[in-house]
Amino acid sequence: MSQAISHTNDHHEEHEHHEDLSVLGFWLFLVSDVILFGTIFATFMVLRSHFDGGPTGKELFEAPGYITETFLLLTSSFTSGLATLAMHKGKVKQLIGWLIVTALLGLGFIGFEVSEFANMVSEGATISRSAFLTAFFTLVGTHGLHVSVGLCWMTAIIIQLKQNGINALTTRKVTLVSLYWHFLDVVWIFLLTIVYLMGVM
Repeated sequence: MSQAISHTNDHHEEHEHHEDLSVLGFWLFLVSDVILFGTIFATFMVLRSHFDGGPTGKELFEAPGYITETFLLLTSSFTSGLATLAMHKGKVKQLIGWLIVTALLGLGFIGFEVSEFANMVSEGATISRSAFLTAFFTLVGTHGLHVSVGLCWMTAIIIQLKQNGINALTTRKVTLVSLYWHFLDVVWIFLLTIVYLMGVM
């Protein structure tokens, strides 16, 4: 009997240790992402005026595009918060529903970004045209890639929620993906200000 209790306690401690490592790993990943984006932002600031006779941000950036992208991403951050709220209330259907809405808004954001890139390339504003465009595509593209990763992660969690419902594991995963999504939202605000708004001035 005592051996069984000891085995159960050991298993519980091992599970908690594994969860702690997963959370620690996530925060280390987030810190590395902050460093990554900080470096790319700094590079963009240095190269933002190096046009090499090519198109400038003022000539390329269209307000309806980046305003729509901002609206979609900010709204998706709000719906992500509603998903977390539904999770804490134990409402799995609402949680899944809000995650699906969040993912669709994120997908719309990616769609607009891909369309923006395609239009720029069709006008001859390719990644190799100037140092400014190289820095632009690298910075905005890196953020878009992170959003795409977040969408894949969110989709996997939705599938797990449908199969297993709300439990300790899915709760932790929803919390982490929500934090990741809010982080991308903050990065976009900096990106909107430094790249687009300063670019059209």
